[in-house]
Amino acid sequence: MPERNKQFGLYGARGIKGHEAVARRLDALAGYIATPVTARRGLLARLHYLTRTDHARAAAREAGLTVTDRTLRAWLHGTRSPSRANLERIEQAYRTVRRENVARYLLARLNREGRGTRVEIHPLNQSRVDRPRQRVVEFRTLNVRHWDRIVQAWAAGDDQELDDAWVDQIVDLGSQWGQYEYVTNIGFAA
Repeated sequence: MPERNKQFGLYGARGIKGHEAVARRLDALAGYIATPVTARRGLLARLHYLTRTDHARAAAREAGLTVTDRTLRAWLHGTRSPSRANLERIEQAYRTVRRENVARYLLARLNREGRGTRVEIHPLNQSRVDRPRQRVVEFRTLNVRHWDRIVQAWAAGDDQELDDAWVDQIVDLGSQWGQYEYVTNIGFAA
């Protein structure tokens, strides 16, 4: 696409890709367990979430948590503790399963029966850019009515598809949409 930035930050601008900011906001709306997995309480909460039903166990195995039931029981009872690699697998499986479980509800709340959700786009930070090279990039709002591709890509963890889906939405900003490829923050509620 002609508006894509090739050398972002060359003159000192700071920001993150718009789809990364959207993913962060969706993660915040998903409501993950706040206690870290390294703490006993956080580990137990994640393991209970991943093992409370047969469907949850199957989803956890599909997400990469491939340990035996005996090992899971030992972790739950505290007779053994998982290795660092297994803690990372537990966290990844938990986030994957949580995203899949929450995606349907988030999608309904964001689409709001076709009315969509108002999104605030905070432009990139140009405080380190020399004055002659700064450009005027203002705060923008946009009503996103079709969240299907965005939420599906987020739930699947597909960054490229999320980027493409987000760019398809910000094209509605008109000829200036490329100025909002990198942002400091994107805000919306559901």
